Amino acid sequence: MTFLTTLLIAVVAFEHLYFLVLEMFLWTKPKGIKAFGLKSKEFAEETRVLAANQGLYNGFLAAGLIFSIIQNDITFAIFFLICVTIAGIYGSYSTKKIKLFYIQAVPAIVALIVSLI
Repeated sequence: MTFLTTLLIAVVAFEHLYFLVLEMFLWTKPKGIKAFGLKSKEFAEETRVLAANQGLYNGFLAAGLIFSIIQNDITFAIFFLICVTIAGIYGSYSTKKIKLFYIQAVPAIVALIVSLI
């Protein structure tokens, strides 16, 4: 993998580690509530377990991308970048928040394109 490819994959991985932290540990805190536009602290408390589960899955995506860097395995990286892209597209569609597409899917798409060139 080239330096640029590795850097872009790392950016996507660290982004998903950040999502993990937001969803698993900061969901009910002001930062988490603001980041996800939650309607209230009470709603955040009610959905805490779902968010933590979501955060765990983001952690798995990050782990896969980091593993692909460590192993220098572009095939593995492409698989996880496609997973991230699909998650970003679906998340944006299902929540009707286009911002999610730009935050999650676009960096993965850029990394995917660079890795395929």
